[in-house]
Amino acid sequence: MLQESNIEVQLKGKITSVQEIQTGKTKRLSAKFNDHTGTMDLVWFQYSKWLKEQIPINREVYIFGKINVFGNQFSMPHPEIEAEEKKETENRLRPIYPSSEKLSKRGLNQKFFQNVLKNICREIPVLIQENLPEYMILHYQFLSRQHTFLNIHFPKDQQHFDKADKRLKFEESFFFQLGYGLKKLHHKTQSIGNPFPIVGDYFTEFYENHLPFDLTNAQKRVLKEIRMDMKKAIQMNRLLQGDVGSGKTMVALLTMLIAMDNGFQSCLMAPTEILAQQHYNGIQDLLKDTSIKVSLLTGSVKASARKIIHEELENGELSILIGTHAVLEDKVKFKNLGLAVIDEQHRFGVAQRAKLWAKNKIPPHILVMTATPIPRTLAMSFYSDLDVSVIDELPVGRKAIITAHRREKDRAYVYQFCHEEIRKGRQIYFVYPLIEESETLDYKNLMEGLQHVMDNFSNYNVTMLHGKMKPDEKDAAMNYFASGKSQIMVATTVIEVGVNVPNASVMVIESAERFGLSQLHQLRGRVGRGAEQSYCILMTSDKLSKESRTRIKTMTETNDGFKISEVDMLLRGPGDILGTQQSGVVDFKRLDLVNDAPIIKTTKNIVEKILEADPHLSRTDHQIIKNYYLQNYKGKNKWSKIS
Repeated sequence: MLQESNIEVQLKGKITSVQEIQTGKTKRLSAKFNDHTGTMDLVWFQYSKWLKEQIPINREVYIFGKINVFGNQFSMPHPEIEAEEKKETENRLRPIYPSSEKLSKRGLNQKFFQNVLKNICREIPVLIQENLPEYMILHYQFLSRQHTFLNIHFPKDQQHFDKADKRLKFEESFFFQLGYGLKKLHHKTQSIGNPFPIVGDYFTEFYENHLPFDLTNAQKRVLKEIRMDMKKAIQMNRLLQGDVGSGKTMVALLTMLIAMDNGFQSCLMAPTEILAQQHYNGIQDLLKDTSIKVSLLTGSVKASARKIIHEELENGELSILIGTHAVLEDKVKFKNLGLAVIDEQHRFGVAQRAKLWAKNKIPPHILVMTATPIPRTLAMSFYSDLDVSVIDELPVGRKAIITAHRREKDRAYVYQFCHEEIRKGRQIYFVYPLIEESETLDYKNLMEGLQHVMDNFSNYNVTMLHGKMKPDEKDAAMNYFASGKSQIMVATTVIEVGVNVPNASVMVIESAERFGLSQLHQLRGRVGRGAEQSYCILMTSDKLSKESRTRIKTMTETNDGFKISEVDMLLRGPGDILGTQQSGVVDFKRLDLVNDAPIIKTTKNIVEKILEADPHLSRTDHQIIKNYYLQNYKGKNKWSKIS
């Protein structure tokens, strides 16, 4: 089987023979290349007549190109050849310059590009001006910027290449962090918000008399951070990270009660009707013994109910509104919106979120919640303009979910275990990747799975839930299961978020190898929400790819969402983790968000210290940073006020 390497290599040795080979009507030129490790064929399928005479025989040469492997034989098609005596003695590392799809490589070989870049680097130094202050260069022992470019293209040795690489990565991260730092600084100095100085009766009454459980230390810490933000006459802009089941919704509710104590309304916006309904049910249940009014606004709410909600929002009778994108409609007007909570903000576009900000003359405080753990390098980079709070504890009494990997041969034992759990009074989820059978992939499909579960659990009620059902059908199915009338729910990933049934103790994920790590972790979070021991069983086929094995192993070894997110980014890359809303933002030239965490952390700390001491970059030694930023980044960040 022929395999082509994507890595271009450089070898030193001798070409010992050259011959033309005729196969039918086609000719090819073949040469034998030897070095101290063995022999390899060099091949030209299209070549000029003079090429054979130009190839140096029995002389030391360097060859450069891609390696092909056929059986145990190596070959290099159309290599570049350079005589040893012509190669600069200090230059043993060769740069690679891939051409664009539209640019023909004919006549434009690596040597051509090397010469062009060498002339640029050496003859036009004015184009390579310094962009970091001298104190920073000395402290980190960086090469000068001109020598950095010379050594990234034509390194004297590996050490010089590594230094150049480090400097360029540092620059990319530094100026990226500077942009976010300036944005955050601008927000804090220019963004007016309503101060919430009071913690009054609404908060105190609920906290002292209706709080169903003691807050964790992490929840108390986060609540204090939010409280300090909202005291100021500056719009809060905070990201609340918390693993599934960590108690983010309780923090959001307590924050809403502080808004009420200061005479303001709140809204909570969720990306799906199921999640919005779940938030509504949970918050309404928590407030059932109070006089606080909560309403739900989604696309399926009838016109008559909508009219009442609109009126109560405008006259201030309605204190808390929970909903989906329906909240953004122009008809939805608040008397005094002071707090907007957004769940899973990556599912909303920038324009959609901006509509919510415009619901009051003075923009409301913003609390963004996510149950999707964000790898630390992404949080340091792409959420640097937000203040970040993390809930890293589970509520008291919650037990860690036991996760097990089982294969098809173990199915009888899995079913037996599920029967035992149901007899204890527990409920079970069976989750499938697709609704209908795929024609090309051997997926377990929902309908087939439903029948199989019903056959094996014929004594129990089985409910089905999937994304193609109408909203009222979804609600009916969910309520039937949540009420305990159904012991088993067969579903697709529609239950990934927003389903909260504390009595459900087992999650069986069919074809688990077909799911990504983030999805598996979110699905697992649907159990373990009560005080009883819960289980997640990952059912897979016998044959797994290397990546699938890594995902399954990670899930069985840890419940820590942040550790899982690091592995997920390593497997999928930062672009997929950030999602479509952030497409294109990870297009760094050299910086690697997976492997360059120390550089990202260092530059973030440097930027924070610089902007704390010199927010306008007015110091003499910071002019070089300021000028470079204005020339290269200002157009992308129109919110920046430095000039």
